[in-house]
Amino acid sequence: MKKSTVVTVLSSAFAAIAGIFVYKSYQEKAKQEALEKDVDMHNSREIDQRESVEADVDSAEKGLTQLDSAYRDEWQANAFPQTHRELDELEKDK
Repeated sequence: MKKSTVVTVLSSAFAAIAGIFVYKSYQEKAKQEALEKDVDMHNSREIDQRESVEADVDSAEKGLTQLDSAYRDEWQANAFPQTHRELDELEKDK
């Protein structure tokens, strides 16, 4: 074979091998990022199991989880009735 043909074949093989290594490292990095996100989502489930931060200060927060407390705050901000009695009063007013 000619010297130029050998150089072309070897440089093509080297470029292909380099491309494979770059692709594999890219895939590995993407996989690690996905795993970190999954772990974060797993940790966010604990919010539904931990007691409300305001439980020792506010008597209405006792027995609520942090997620329930967040929902309660949202309901209060939107003036949603907090008790069945308030809900019944609203229905009677209609």
